[in-house]
Amino acid sequence: MQHPADDIICAPATGRGGAVSIVRLSGSGSLELADRVLKLRRGKVSDAPGFSLRFGVAEGLDEVLVSIFRAPHSYTGEDMVEISCHASPFVVSSLMERLCACGARPAEAGEFTRRAFVSGKMDLTQAEAVADLIAADSAAAHRLAFSQLRGAFSTRLKELRGKIVELSALLELELDFSEEDVEFADRSALRTLASEALSEVNRLAGTFKMGNAFKRGIPVAIVGAVNSGKSTLLNALLGEDRAIVSSIPGTTRDTVEELMVLRGVQYRFIDTAGLRETSETVEQMGIVRSLEQIGKAYVVIVLLDSTAAAEDLSEVVQSVKERISDDARVIWVRSKCDLTEDFASPGAKTGISAPQPASALPPGCKNGAFCTRLGIPQAIDISARTGIGLDELREAVAADDATLLDTNEAVMVTNLRHYESLRNAAADLTAFIDGLSSGTPTDLLSEDLRSATRHLGLIFGEITPDDVLGEVFGRFCVGK
Repeated sequence: MQHPADDIICAPATGRGGAVSIVRLSGSGSLELADRVLKLRRGKVSDAPGFSLRFGVAEGLDEVLVSIFRAPHSYTGEDMVEISCHASPFVVSSLMERLCACGARPAEAGEFTRRAFVSGKMDLTQAEAVADLIAADSAAAHRLAFSQLRGAFSTRLKELRGKIVELSALLELELDFSEEDVEFADRSALRTLASEALSEVNRLAGTFKMGNAFKRGIPVAIVGAVNSGKSTLLNALLGEDRAIVSSIPGTTRDTVEELMVLRGVQYRFIDTAGLRETSETVEQMGIVRSLEQIGKAYVVIVLLDSTAAAEDLSEVVQSVKERISDDARVIWVRSKCDLTEDFASPGAKTGISAPQPASALPPGCKNGAFCTRLGIPQAIDISARTGIGLDELREAVAADDATLLDTNEAVMVTNLRHYESLRNAAADLTAFIDGLSSGTPTDLLSEDLRSATRHLGLIFGEITPDDVLGEVFGRFCVGK
């Protein structure tokens, strides 16, 4: 439903569960409308200066603290009032009813931020970063969202778009003088500039896979043969019984996913079905999914049961090597190391001895011969039952990504919409460069550059169809 752009909107801006709630009011006339609902201890809302706080009362309902913002110095760029009241659902809903009865209307999802975008307080990538910042549940996701909110991504895009606009301007000048058959732009220089722009566009697009993983949780697949301890490991890492553990082979039939934050980075640990030959239909489906996860995961933890036969372990190693992606990290793990000869505990090999605390066990097992026999790098020895090796495994999972988070200042793309626009711009620039080599007419070359600038402009809102805005702000909460 279309609403007038200058009407007054209101909405709760805080969720349930706290002691205080905030109800926001924005639009021309907001201060005067607030005077009809609230009585200040001194003066009126409409007479108060911007950036001021006033104590007031909603008659018969609650005592409130009123924050006053005058246009254009507010979040939306309009006159705004934020009313802090007690977090009673009855108080909040009654306050909303009074505001609406006096002429306001309930805000739509993301409408406050949409008005901030329309008034030029932020561009579209920054507006999207607001939603990402609210949803961030790890240091990595927060850092990426905050960097985008501050305009790092927008600045890079605008610089890049400016270079392409310069290229386009030179060609447009030639079109203006087309009857005189002159070239204002050196084709070799154009090709160099366009190649530099294409390289930067491709570099940004290339960050999407990792940026999206940082935002949503880096996928970590736990794979191995049946009964190698995958579900037990997941439970040990989580500190709770999330996956069903059984001595019956093939217990895990489908993937089980859980989120965990390590060194500020969120990981999505995926327990998979055991790899083995089977004729059981449902288990076969689970194994197919396990193999798919190996190809998709950024980190693959391969559990090699130290009590299993060498030929069985070799089959697992080969299956993983055949399906792992080129950019994935493999962490080889020898599981159940407390049941090997390296541990001198009586009866340990048979599993008869009582579990021992990690501090009572040797610092690790000598697994060089084990790794050499299987043709793998040094493996981490763990015992999910006793806890030995788990800290080393966590460090191995998080080390590279945490270092990247700490040292990498480059902008990362985290949004699929941005990625698709970058890929479209790259296609346009590629067509332009190819056209330069093949002698394509200037008017067609110019159209390639115009298309590239349009696609980049779509990202930060220079050119923004209404359906794009609806999609972006429709994902926001109502009070934002």
